[in-house]
Amino acid sequence: MPEPKPESFQAIRGALKFYQIASIITGVMLLLLVAEMVLKYTPIHLELFAGGSGGFLWFAPVVEGVHGGLESTGNGLNLSMGILVAHGWFYVVYLFACFRVWSLMRWPFLRFILLALGGVVPFLSFIMETRVAREVKAYLARREAAGAPQSSSTAPATEGAR
Repeated sequence: MPEPKPESFQAIRGALKFYQIASIITGVMLLLLVAEMVLKYTPIHLELFAGGSGGFLWFAPVVEGVHGGLESTGNGLNLSMGILVAHGWFYVVYLFACFRVWSLMRWPFLRFILLALGGVVPFLSFIMETRVAREVKAYLARREAAGAPQSSSTAPATEGAR
């Protein structure tokens, strides 16, 4: 398996930071989405709204529609739908962040699939973010230490001899 080139180490650091931020945002959005789906599709049948007749933030019941689906009864800004849409769009950003780290690190394709699952399996993005950050930082430190010039302790002391 080919290893990353030393010239790409700075790009890897930037991609890792972007991945870490995207992982956290995606993980939080996914947890909000799970909570929204539990509220809507369990016997509770509620959706979250902002504004409208219920006030600043309020829950509106979801009822069985004429054609068999669930229909919202609330008015105002449907935050439940907003969470769904925001997670979907941000998942695309998260996939790009995963692809960037994966390609710069030259990992196998299966690793990319595992990274991508972080945006659809609750809590996995937090676990993967921690592991990936630890692994990439350790790898970069190890490679830079191996390629670094000799330390100053082995160099001849000319300043202290005066």
